[in-house]
Amino acid sequence: MLLQPIASFANDRQTDSLLQTLDYTLANQTNYDKQRLNRLAALKAELHSGKADLDASFDLVLLICNEYQVFKYDSAFAYSLKLGKLARTLRNPTKIQTARTKLAFTLRSGGLYKDAFDTLRAINRRLLAPQYRAEFYSTYSLVYTELAEYNQDSYYSPFYTAKSYAYADTSARYGQPGSYLDLSQQLFRAKQQNDLAAGKNIYRQLRRLPLTAHQLAISSSDLAKLYEYAGQCDLALHYMTLAAINDIKSSTKEGIALFNVSDYCYQRGDLQRAYRYIKEARHSATFYSARQRLVQMSPISSLIDGQKITIVEKQRREAKRYALAIGVLASLLLGTAFVIYFQLRRLQSTGRLLAITNQELNENNTKLHVLNDKQHELNKKLRELNQGLNEANHLKEEYIGYYFNNTSRYIDKLEVLQKKLNTLLSTKQVAAAQQLVKDIDIKSERTALFKGFDTAFIHLFPNFVAEFNALFTEADRIQLAENSLLTTELRIFALIRLGINDNEQISRILGYSIHTVYAYKTRVKNRSFLPNEAFEARVLAIQAT
Repeated sequence: MLLQPIASFANDRQTDSLLQTLDYTLANQTNYDKQRLNRLAALKAELHSGKADLDASFDLVLLICNEYQVFKYDSAFAYSLKLGKLARTLRNPTKIQTARTKLAFTLRSGGLYKDAFDTLRAINRRLLAPQYRAEFYSTYSLVYTELAEYNQDSYYSPFYTAKSYAYADTSARYGQPGSYLDLSQQLFRAKQQNDLAAGKNIYRQLRRLPLTAHQLAISSSDLAKLYEYAGQCDLALHYMTLAAINDIKSSTKEGIALFNVSDYCYQRGDLQRAYRYIKEARHSATFYSARQRLVQMSPISSLIDGQKITIVEKQRREAKRYALAIGVLASLLLGTAFVIYFQLRRLQSTGRLLAITNQELNENNTKLHVLNDKQHELNKKLRELNQGLNEANHLKEEYIGYYFNNTSRYIDKLEVLQKKLNTLLSTKQVAAAQQLVKDIDIKSERTALFKGFDTAFIHLFPNFVAEFNALFTEADRIQLAENSLLTTELRIFALIRLGINDNEQISRILGYSIHTVYAYKTRVKNRSFLPNEAFEARVLAIQAT
């Protein structure tokens, strides 16, 4: 019962953390774009240096074309045409078909589906090199997929989807088993068949490969769609956010992941993020000249813009009401000022009395300030006490549940053991009873107890390890093993944070001698840059959730 909410909170925290990472990545988008532009500049400089022959120039233009394919349509189109011109000059049939494959992919990315189909039909796939045959069929599959999404017609879309599936299946045949091409097409097929279990398994295999940021974005986007089809919107947002982050890192402008994240945020009611993301997605689509992306974004973009306008209009009306209220208040203040002015004129003859009264008022005002300061100080202390009481109540509630859960489990074990021993002793099976006692694994039970304690404690104090390590220099910080929650040193100070500061009591809980507990505490304090007498007070100041 305790672990289920911990897992749920962890998923929410991971998604919120990813969204923050996405915000940070967007803020640094210019740096990622600059990396691609630097690669393009180097390739263009080598191409125009005049040192490359026609074959080398073809290879350089091919690399430039690959760089532009997901970055900027106009440039990708221009270099695709240049690639074809070089291939025809070389009179190399294989390179001519390769150039046409690149042109078809570029036309697809720009939303020119008819032209993409015409180009694909003109390709003699038998003349293509094996690696470009896979790209040829993959491009065919992508064109049909996007055409189905673009049309959304009940008559034609199923036909387009079936064709897309068939071409993806053919493309996968050219990939080595377990390669990115093979697994990515399998994931695509799982998405088309709405098979979430298969999709998760394939995605795990893909993550074990050395993927580029662009490949990771495509794979994460496919898995996000599977979660969306399954109605698991939080996980869909998680993986689509991961896809959007990697689109930005790979400087991919024709992607749709950021738009999908905007849609998910809108559905969650996070309008600020939805508006910011859809605005950035439109900017990327415009930069790339992805016509079909802009059409896809139009409906949700209109909804988000409408909501934004409604909020701005509401804020404008509220500002108007505030301005009116301030105007009325100013009029009242002005009227009061006139009344005071005439009263003062009448009281000029009683200046001495007024001076005495003012002095008394100043004295009373000073006393009032002193009383106010004391009241603020008392309020502050009361808030601190309330915070401590709330934290104590929270800890008490959590650990009462944890204590009863573990105690109940051990009572059940004792009851089973008692029954077995009674049975064995009543039947005089003394050897079996002795063996039963020997089989009790105290070490395993204590390990399970520590694991349960660690899990519950980290749930209540998620920042404990980080804040504890902050009390040491980098070289003296505690590094946790992969599957470990707390070390013995951390566990001792976790008990101290819970108010258990007696060495004898700590030694009984952890199964160590008092001398061992004292030695652990002393060794940890000596490593810290804090004075020994201040260390435990700083540990006690670590806040719970």
